[in-house]
Amino acid sequence: MLDRPKSLKPKPKTQSAIIDDPDFLLVTPEPDEWSRQFCHSPVLPRETLLALQVKPDGRYVDLTLGSGGHSRLILSRLGPKGRLLAIDKDPEALAFAALWGKNDPRLILKRASFDKIDEIFKELKWKPADGLLADLGLSSRQLLGSGRGFSWQKNEPLDMRMDPDSELTAFEVVNSWPAEKLLELIRDKAEERSPYRITKTIVAAREKKPIETTGDLSELLKRVIRRSSGHQALNPATKVFMGIRLAVNLEMEALTTLLKKAPACLKPGANLVVISFQSHEDRQVKRAFTSVEGKKIWDNLFKKPITALRSEIEINRRARSAKMRVGRRKISSEKANK
Repeated sequence: MLDRPKSLKPKPKTQSAIIDDPDFLLVTPEPDEWSRQFCHSPVLPRETLLALQVKPDGRYVDLTLGSGGHSRLILSRLGPKGRLLAIDKDPEALAFAALWGKNDPRLILKRASFDKIDEIFKELKWKPADGLLADLGLSSRQLLGSGRGFSWQKNEPLDMRMDPDSELTAFEVVNSWPAEKLLELIRDKAEERSPYRITKTIVAAREKKPIETTGDLSELLKRVIRRSSGHQALNPATKVFMGIRLAVNLEMEALTTLLKKAPACLKPGANLVVISFQSHEDRQVKRAFTSVEGKKIWDNLFKKPITALRSEIEINRRARSAKMRVGRRKISSEKANK
């Protein structure tokens, strides 16, 4: 496993520090049977286990349970006294975990948003954990099999709620938000180059009739968004759909809150592992590992984000855009605040 640093300021490591670890090849990137049933494979499975430094009697938190691929890997390294808290706000993920978990006493399931981690710890009377994991991507099942309109690839109602009991839907965002607020979403969350033209097109279309389905929105965006020859593989609707999803589920806000709360939920010397799929999420994590509210709380273990090897991408194409960053909670709180 990865050795703990001998000083509070370890030199940034490279991805080879994980790949060259003798434990690396003990984990296969191939999805297990449960992952195949859920139609989703965990990304960076080997790297995740090594980055978390799982101890048999440790306590860990999978902040984004999903199909449970990462959770099952963590459980495989835990002994009878170890514990894994798995959190998700999608009830489908928790219902699936109840099947593969088979009343495992080491597994604790909780339906919640990960930015409530401090409240969950208080409720469970948990002390700081030995490791936290957050995989910020959607599962393949959510994208293509949930019926909630996360993807432009199917014509479904504009919903996009990870938690089906939450109030805000994509339909409301697209059809009811003021033009100024919609413009901000398309510019900042979707990071589109022509936010004014896109906003104007959506507002003009919804004045004639509501934009009700993902198919309606996708066709509308195809008429107004042009991709350069180097980006032909990216559907014109992709980035706007992503921005709307982020807004509906308050994902960036939740990540900001998590990064502020995480240090208090980790033992000194323990790691927070974050896997992101969008550039602005990765930037947010990188900034947090530099400082939190002006305080140097983390040791950023890797100078650059860890990415998937070609061998994994050949098995799981979703891994091609995954970026992992690992922050270690500083051991000395006094030196951390300097």
